[in-house]
Amino acid sequence: EVQLVESGGDLVQAGGSLTLSCVVSGLTFDKYSIGWFRQAPGKERVGISCIGSLDDGSTHYEDSVKGRFTISSDNAENTVYLQMNNLKPEDTAVYYCAAEFAWHIGCNLDYDYEYDYWGQGTQVTVSS
Repeated sequence: EVQLVESGGDLVQAGGSLTLSCVVSGLTFDKYSIGWFRQAPGKERVGISCIGSLDDGSTHYEDSVKGRFTISSDNAENTVYLQMNNLKPEDTAVYYCAAEFAWHIGCNLDYDYEYDYWGQGTQVTVSS
């Protein structure tokens, strides 16, 4: 059974930091790219960061998080992290990680339907 389990969400003040973790099991981790998505109340889910498979390793960020968020992967632990700094109230959302089989170079933030597996999400709340 494939599982993606997010953790690390919390309530934090604006300007603070959090690190989200996504532990992946049940699939060949190094053959998948991993994406982080978020969904704020009343809004659509959007991709914010992704990292390519082991053979690729490229990273991409949505414009609003560039320079503040960093994605990384620990392939030995089948875990992807999202370090979030200088958090803003508009970062408040449920954060999801997802796995896409790496049939192409790079990773994808635009087409969430191409992701094969999803976690249940972790809540991040940033107070002003």
